Amino acid sequence: MNLKHLRCFWAVARFGGMARAAEKLALSPQTLSGQIAELQLALGVELLRQVGRRLELTDAGRVAYSYADEIFGLVDELGAQVRAMPSGRSRLFRVGMTDAVPRSLAYRLLAPLLEEENIRLTASHERLDVLLADLALHRLELVIADRPLPPGIAVKAFNHVLGDTPMALFGKPAMARKLRPGFPASLQGAPMVVPGRDSVAHEQLRAWLEQQRITVRIVGEFDDGGLMKTFGASGVGLFPAPLTMREEIEKRYGVELVGVMDGVTERYYAISTERRATDPQVVKILASADRLLANPSALSARRRS
Repeated sequence: MNLKHLRCFWAVARFGGMARAAEKLALSPQTLSGQIAELQLALGVELLRQVGRRLELTDAGRVAYSYADEIFGLVDELGAQVRAMPSGRSRLFRVGMTDAVPRSLAYRLLAPLLEEENIRLTASHERLDVLLADLALHRLELVIADRPLPPGIAVKAFNHVLGDTPMALFGKPAMARKLRPGFPASLQGAPMVVPGRDSVAHEQLRAWLEQQRITVRIVGEFDDGGLMKTFGASGVGLFPAPLTMREEIEKRYGVELVGVMDGVTERYYAISTERRATDPQVVKILASADRLLANPSALSARRRS
């Protein structure tokens, strides 16, 4: 059995079709189809069956997929363990983050990795589904997100809770001082810029406003949290942000706290292919999160988040 052929079959089963798998593996659909045909020939069984316009796993295909998932999970674990061993060369540690993760928080979580001489860090921002696909294909060691692994998704990965932080609203000083005394009722009709609709923060903010029976005037939605804060800092409207980052936000953007949204918290997750965090770098990130998010003052110490 050729493991390259097995990976092709695994990718088709994982991503639900020939075209998507071919794109992820940077192969042509014809090459992918040919390699799966060779795997089926080697095994002597049919693994995939055409049903209308869709490919479906046969009974043998489901068994093969289960084993393939275990095999490539072990391959990923082997790679992580070997890369973690001292070798005189820098280990590449690749992290993907959703746009909802504040840049300052991400920096604080990842900065301890750079204290190690043999680590070279790369970080990227993308949608969660794209990041999880890259994690499954071993293009990332870790994903940091504002939501856990979605239920039912065909990616064998595990959630590690980094911690929670209360959410608050900020605005330009004149606006904040006007709205602060009667908060939250004073928000009625106030202009606001909010996170994009794909973020948990957007959902929670909407739910909180409905619970308070408050209608605001949303003037902008931004997937990029930094851009949202920049617009808010210009005076176009209030914006939500983690309370634990208050000191840095007020200093960097020239804004003030309007009020804390009781019951609204932002939870952050690290998603890895390991059930238990055994990778030394992942362990270090989890320890950093425990220190920062469990102790809000640590995020604002020395005017940092």
